[in-house]
Amino acid sequence: MITILIIVSILLIAIVLLQSNKAEDASSIITGGNSDLFKNRKERGGELVITYTTAFLGFIFLILCIIL
Repeated sequence: MITILIIVSILLIAIVLLQSNKAEDASSIITGGNSDLFKNRKERGGELVITYTTAFLGFIFLILCIIL
């Protein structure tokens, strides 16, 4: 069971690193200057698959942690 948790953890880290950056530059991350960050932004194609995969792996990780 711990082996499965380690595999899910590694996959979750990898898939989070693959997600696109939603901030325009580093200064907007610090200052929060991007007011249109979540406004009318639709994910399509591969980005949508990565988002769903992240949610699924996060759910599996949570369940495995509760079980262990």
